[in-house]
Amino acid sequence: AKTQKQIMDDLKLIDVVIELLDARIPVSSRNPDIKSITNNKRKIILLNKCDLADQKTNEAWVSKLSKEAPTILTDASSGRGIDKVGKKIEELMQDELERQAARGRKNKTIRVMIIGIPNVGKSTLINTLCGKKVAVVGDKPGVTKSQQWTRINQTLELLDTPGVLWPKFDDEKVGFNLAITGAIKADILSNDDICIYF
Repeated sequence: AKTQKQIMDDLKLIDVVIELLDARIPVSSRNPDIKSITNNKRKIILLNKCDLADQKTNEAWVSKLSKEAPTILTDASSGRGIDKVGKKIEELMQDELERQAARGRKNKTIRVMIIGIPNVGKSTLINTLCGKKVAVVGDKPGVTKSQQWTRINQTLELLDTPGVLWPKFDDEKVGFNLAITGAIKADILSNDDICIYF
């Protein structure tokens, strides 16, 4: 709740939101609260770890999610699709940048928030965009403990945020999907039983 409140406060400073989803489980890896709190912002959806998902299924999800916001397939570890992210940010901001230039304000800094649940690759994405390691990366949830600003170039700044899960999973399948992909920790007790830890 504290992190979500901080995100809502920080959104006042943000021009574009990047919502990062796991391409293997796009529905399960999507915090249902994010859509409402980012509703009035320019947004890009990234289906990350796309190399681990079926290509035809990836394309079907891009088609579906693109009706909501521009959607890009990425693999932050290898850099696949990352070049398209910067171009899409510039495209979304073109009208605003032109308005600012007409008022004499050139080289406006574009502020981008990266948001998503734990372990979808937010810090890896930032490191790849920067071309160097600036954000701590780990193969377990909870590595990013607080918001951190990172300057990508003279006109682009990124805000990395801690992964935010929602309080209760209404569908058991969501919890299972998150557990087997590492977004949350789980112990397999039996074939039918999973104990989930937050």
